[in-house]
Amino acid sequence: EVDLEERLGELDLRNDSDVPDVPPPTDSTPEILKRALSGLSARWKNWWIRGILTLAMISGFFLVIYMGSFMLMLLVLSIQVKCYHEIITIGYRVYHSYDLPWFRSLSWYFLLCVNYFFYGETVADYFATFVQRREQLQFLIRYHRFISFALYLTGFCMFVLSLVKKHYRLQFYMFAWTHVTLLITVTQSHLVIQNLFEGMIWFLVPISSVICNDITAYIFGFFFGRTPLIKLSPKKTWEGFIGGFFSTVVFGFIFSYFLAQHQYFVCPVEYNSETNRFVTECEPSELFQMQKYSVPPLLQAVLGWETVNMYPFQMHSIALSTFASLIGPFGGFFASGFKRAFKIKDFADTIPGHGGIMDRFDCQYLMATFVHVYITSFIRGPNPSKLLKQLLILQPEQQLSVYKTLKSYLIEKGILQPSLRG
Repeated sequence: EVDLEERLGELDLRNDSDVPDVPPPTDSTPEILKRALSGLSARWKNWWIRGILTLAMISGFFLVIYMGSFMLMLLVLSIQVKCYHEIITIGYRVYHSYDLPWFRSLSWYFLLCVNYFFYGETVADYFATFVQRREQLQFLIRYHRFISFALYLTGFCMFVLSLVKKHYRLQFYMFAWTHVTLLITVTQSHLVIQNLFEGMIWFLVPISSVICNDITAYIFGFFFGRTPLIKLSPKKTWEGFIGGFFSTVVFGFIFSYFLAQHQYFVCPVEYNSETNRFVTECEPSELFQMQKYSVPPLLQAVLGWETVNMYPFQMHSIALSTFASLIGPFGGFFASGFKRAFKIKDFADTIPGHGGIMDRFDCQYLMATFVHVYITSFIRGPNPSKLLKQLLILQPEQQLSVYKTLKSYLIEKGILQPSLRG
């Protein structure tokens, strides 16, 4: 066992030596802020910089929400590309030192291939009537997966042709690096957009819960933090973790109450081919209709209420907020371990006081996956409108076959009379 530990230690030292010294991060803080905060200690200076930039980002986020669903999708795509760039750049520092060919070009090529696949699937699912009117798009949708595979196969062959003697292991390592980065950024950002199509509330509540937990955990930790939480993030404390949890659950519950009152936030996002716009108009489902609930006996004595009126979605918001505050931070811990492995403080210096875009969205990707799984497991049922769109794409003889099969089934169930014609 001692020999094994020594060997593992030697491997760790060897691997650390393979990582080149990373240039220290540059200070991208605007000069006007530097002058205004010059008299403060480093701790409070960082507090004010983080606070001001946080308010600016939140304000920009609300502006994008006001601009509509399409702008939110573009925002998600922009964040995805930037996060991908930040992670790939870290790998490129190792790869580029050997002057090996094509890595950066192939990395971006694979990003385009994977985005083409996922966004093509989205177009086929949600823009069926729009596609039906354009013959050139029908061809692309019909053979979409074959085209996607052919594009990926081209990149795969280019990678094989780029292999250089004596550097095979490093090249395969970076090939895996690219694919893991695609898994983290592209696939999960695609889930963010899938959640958005279910209704903007499924996009806003999870993202806002993560933001709320990040802010409140930082505040509680800044003022009351004494007990370290995890070695990967020495600044994280139990006081911040617990304070962030309760604050986030309360915030999610209240925030959901306000959003559930408006069709703009609760209706599924659908594309209207006649107006060429995204629409959010519907009859709200039962999740967003006020219901009366009995208060548990133990709470009746404390609250003095026997019943309470609230939206069913508020109960789901508790589950979302709980995940955002208890499990979501592990996405940040994972990112901290990644950065320590490569001896860097932040993924980039895009946002003063915050680091890179990936530093702010490390928890969001994990949250997006959970929300998608939660919706498919507990919320989403058969979607008649989506099924109807798919039926409209079929050839007339296929539609007639479906009609006859459905008619026979309804007659067997006694829903239609055998004598019914049509």
